[in-house]
Amino acid sequence: MISDPDQRRRLLETFAFLRAGSAGFQSEFFDQVMRVRLPAGQAVCQAGAQCAHLPLVLDGTARVYQLGENGREITLYRVHPGESCVLTASCLLSARPFPAFAVCESAVEAVVVQPASVRRWLGSCEPWREYLFGLIAGRLVEVFGVLDAVLFQRLDQRLIDHLLRLAESLDASEIQATHQMLAAELGSSREVISRVLKGLEEQGLLRVRRGQIELLDRAELRRRTQDD
Repeated sequence: MISDPDQRRRLLETFAFLRAGSAGFQSEFFDQVMRVRLPAGQAVCQAGAQCAHLPLVLDGTARVYQLGENGREITLYRVHPGESCVLTASCLLSARPFPAFAVCESAVEAVVVQPASVRRWLGSCEPWREYLFGLIAGRLVEVFGVLDAVLFQRLDQRLIDHLLRLAESLDASEIQATHQMLAAELGSSREVISRVLKGLEEQGLLRVRRGQIELLDRAELRRRTQDD
């Protein structure tokens, strides 16, 4: 139950579906959900586990990834404030086990919804229904983008594109990232990522330090992502 007025106000500000819902839905929502806090690095769900709640993230970021038989990881998507995990929603609605892994990249604050409420509100609250279906549609596009990149784009282009996106999100030329972190993000190995980075460094396009990568020529790096 969320009874604190400030916490209720924060939820209303974060989730548009809650603002769009009726007073009755809002009251039921505040009565049913529970706030949780998870530390960075905390495993949220393992492949094959049954999902007990649907999390709605207020603060922090969780990463959802797949783990291959060779031990390599690849990121499927991230859950940011104002969002929820669509795989968890799908598992709750279908009573199937979670097919991937989820972990807190940073400390996460969220509210969790019981499965019965998730299902009931789908039938009784249009804003909630639109919220969940909108998330599912957006995630499908995102995951298909990951699949397309893995199948049809060279690793060096995928790595450069990822580095450029990180730099743009941080509005900086220096990125804090280890070779292992990049490998896990792109579904490769640390050794392969190191070789690609070394090649780009020898060409004067970036500079690699321990746990840090500096982009020296963004224009040329961006052009490389468009090469056939």
